[in-house]
Amino acid sequence: MPTPGPPAAADLTWRPLQRADAPAVFALVAAIEDADAHPFRTSLPEVEDDLDSPWQDPATDTLGGFDDAGELRAYGGVATRPGDTGVVRAFVHGGVHPDRRGEGIGRAVVAWLTGRAREILAASDQELPGRIATYLEDDGPLAERHLYERAGYGTRRYYATLRRDLAEPAPAVGLDARLRLEPWTPDLDEATRLAHNDAFRDHWGSQPQAPELWAHGRSLFAPQWSFVVVDPAPDAAALAADPDIEPETRAHVAAGGTLVVGYHLATRAEQDWPVQGYTSGYTDALGVRRSYRGRRIAPALLAAGMRSFAADRMQYAVLDVDTENPTGAYGLYSSLGYVKTVGSRMLSIEL
Repeated sequence: MPTPGPPAAADLTWRPLQRADAPAVFALVAAIEDADAHPFRTSLPEVEDDLDSPWQDPATDTLGGFDDAGELRAYGGVATRPGDTGVVRAFVHGGVHPDRRGEGIGRAVVAWLTGRAREILAASDQELPGRIATYLEDDGPLAERHLYERAGYGTRRYYATLRRDLAEPAPAVGLDARLRLEPWTPDLDEATRLAHNDAFRDHWGSQPQAPELWAHGRSLFAPQWSFVVVDPAPDAAALAADPDIEPETRAHVAAGGTLVVGYHLATRAEQDWPVQGYTSGYTDALGVRRSYRGRRIAPALLAAGMRSFAADRMQYAVLDVDTENPTGAYGLYSSLGYVKTVGSRMLSIEL
């Protein structure tokens, strides 16, 4: 299948994006987020992370539309993820400068994104279902949502952003004597990845995180706000005999590696604070191994995160949750004082 050509829209000149375009992409995204009153802001390091993604070829998977003055007025990108096992996914994103809307540019960009995503999935050597997906804010422009819907996308999942006032002290949550709460450190990162893959095996849309994916895009990572719970003396024989334990964990423990059974990884998104109207620490990832659920590990990790946020004078703890999370996470967060602020959704084409 040939690579989709550039959109035939307006009077823009189209070419692939380059790493040197990061400031222009950042400025365009900022203009879009300001105009659409997004509840967050994308930072320049995040844009750079995106353009540096090893599983996106900028020459074929990105597109920028420039006006006669050389200003970027529209952009798009398609990215896959290494390690997908249940469904092969292609994620699309893009936007048009607010001053250039209503000219058919957005429709052309979505058509290009969808065509390129179909091409990538068709070239996959995995005999799996395919998914082309994008994420939109619930309160974002209806015109943008309608662009994707007219291109065949449908809403598949809803997410909620929750916050918790840190003026209220974090609860005291004890762990049983066998488990230990520790700060996250780099030498525990691989064990944390393995715990994440186990924790999210029963979550809709989740796929295993390959090492290169797990380690990428950490420009906002806050290790000082991140914690793990470990089992310092796991039953290695029981782990080896348990058919539900993934082979990587068996090999890791057999080699003497630490068994992480729960984790709280946080980010510090300072660019969001002026928009939010308050300072916050963000729980980017929270999970508990399936065989360790029901032992108050998640509340203990959240409480540790809250205390670390508060110690740095943050006003709120913030996180996002799939509203249909199978572990009852929404109820857990509500019981700890989290309340919804805004929502978002995933739209997709299922192939």
